[in-house]
Amino acid sequence: MSEPFDPKAFVAGLPGLPGVYRMLGPAGEVLYVGKARDLKKRVSSYFNKTQQSPRIGLMVGQVASMATTVTRSEGEALLLENNLIKSLTPRYNILFRDDKSYPYLMITGHRYPRIGFHRGGQEKKNRYFGPFPHSYAVRESIQLLQRVFRLRTCEDSVFENRSRPCLLHQIQRCSAPCTRLIEPDAYAQDVRNAELFLLGRENDVIHTLTEKMNTAADAQRYEEAALFRDRVRALSRVQARQYVESAVGVDADVVACRIEGGISCVNLVMIRAGRHVGDRSFFPQNADAATAGEVILAFLTQHYLDQPIPPLILANAELEGDALESALSEQAKRPVRLLTTVQGERRMWLEMAEKNALLSLASRVRERGTQEARLVALREAIGLPETAQRIECFDISHTMGEATVASCVVFDGHGMQKAEYRRFNIRDITPGDDYAAMRQALSRRYGRLSAEGAKMPDLVLIDGGKGQVGQARSALVELGLNDVSVVGVAKGPERKPGLEELIVESDGPPVTLPPQHPGLHLIQQIRDEAHRFAIVGHRAQRGKARTRSELNEIPGIGDKRRRALLAHFGGIKGVQAAAMDEIMKVEGISRSIAQRIYRHLHGEAEEKARTG
Repeated sequence: MSEPFDPKAFVAGLPGLPGVYRMLGPAGEVLYVGKARDLKKRVSSYFNKTQQSPRIGLMVGQVASMATTVTRSEGEALLLENNLIKSLTPRYNILFRDDKSYPYLMITGHRYPRIGFHRGGQEKKNRYFGPFPHSYAVRESIQLLQRVFRLRTCEDSVFENRSRPCLLHQIQRCSAPCTRLIEPDAYAQDVRNAELFLLGRENDVIHTLTEKMNTAADAQRYEEAALFRDRVRALSRVQARQYVESAVGVDADVVACRIEGGISCVNLVMIRAGRHVGDRSFFPQNADAATAGEVILAFLTQHYLDQPIPPLILANAELEGDALESALSEQAKRPVRLLTTVQGERRMWLEMAEKNALLSLASRVRERGTQEARLVALREAIGLPETAQRIECFDISHTMGEATVASCVVFDGHGMQKAEYRRFNIRDITPGDDYAAMRQALSRRYGRLSAEGAKMPDLVLIDGGKGQVGQARSALVELGLNDVSVVGVAKGPERKPGLEELIVESDGPPVTLPPQHPGLHLIQQIRDEAHRFAIVGHRAQRGKARTRSELNEIPGIGDKRRRALLAHFGGIKGVQAAAMDEIMKVEGISRSIAQRIYRHLHGEAEEKARTG
């Protein structure tokens, strides 16, 4: 048996240096991670104070041991603290979950560059503009560039194989470089103007287009002049609507926190090249008793661990400015200014972010009220305890047994927890055996959670009837999880929404709730999300499997050549549409191999056409 934790003895051995401390519970779990300018003073403050907040008192009462790491500076401690918070997700730290990278607008390095949506790793040959707060903002910018500069958006495989202009050219959204209806130099000029616009130099673009309009008008080329006039008008409208008055060329993030009814919301407004590109709201966990300053500090340090940092950040709460500025500058590898007291136009930016946060809070409160009412109704309908909060739902997706994927989605308390969704690629079963697939998915899911000592669900929903429910219960019993409720969601006799049958007892009749029942609405919401998540995963696996099998069946085509072909043509359809001479242009593909590929793909197509 280990000795009880002695805080005085532990504090006595601490140095008066900057660093990070971790409070650990009885099972070694991390309760809290914090940073300190002086470890000795900071850690001792937890055990010397006689009056603490209920939350801090509860946390300190659970501490069974502590660990510390000394750093070279307070800024370094700040970075380490938030790396640990992100990786360990301690129970008492304010947590921001954001499982998606931010999207960018991309202009490719092609001879006739295309514009497109991009998320993920970046290649040197392309140019990227952003980041944008959400995909809608990127697509809105793409539509504007199409309307004003008429740049192409088609994939390279489609571009290389077109013989006539597409519909986008007919509606004046593309200048049709695929069929050479525009000269390379003229298209390159349009690309340069689009890049200037994205960099915030829209006045230069408007000046250039105005000159071209006047030149065309003087030469009595009135249709061409009208085209340039429309472009200038479109840009001017955007400039009036999106550009911040005195911030042309400025990259800044505006961060505001508002707290209402115990719920905290952080709104992030993004300004890129002086253009307001949109905003995004975040709702932290474990922030019930936190101040706005604590919430913003947690957001800034956690958010910018994985995201690019702009040169200017505005916040609406007082912060430990010097240490945070230093840490952010070190992370960005260039100076970053953090301002919390601003006037004039920048004050208006903060007020705009605060209003966005209040609107998001109001929406969240309405949504939370609806979800709570649905959860209460579901508890009453199927006899769940009043403490039941966490629901996990499983669904199986495949095509005639091919590429079987199981999905698990999570509802906890007030909404879907997308960061906790999981997919399972099902293997080593008879194709099409949904019972075995369900059993394998639950065994893998809860075998891992049980081994990790993680939180278990109060209710497991199964998209299926008595057979799937029986397999699920059997898998849970084998893991010793006899107290987890399992309910099947069968489609009912007419397979219509609202007529679902709930399999609550294995040997009892199914439970049918009225179509307007709030508990049924919650089940439908969770079930539909599991279905969507499973289908997306299945389609991805099926596409990979079919692509691999179709090219790998060709003698002489290994993984390296297969990857080169798919990258060059943008997918298997591009390879199928390519002529033999085009296939030979791919690195590592000789004439004989190109002939073999072409004959295999087109020979199969002709055989299918003959056999119907």
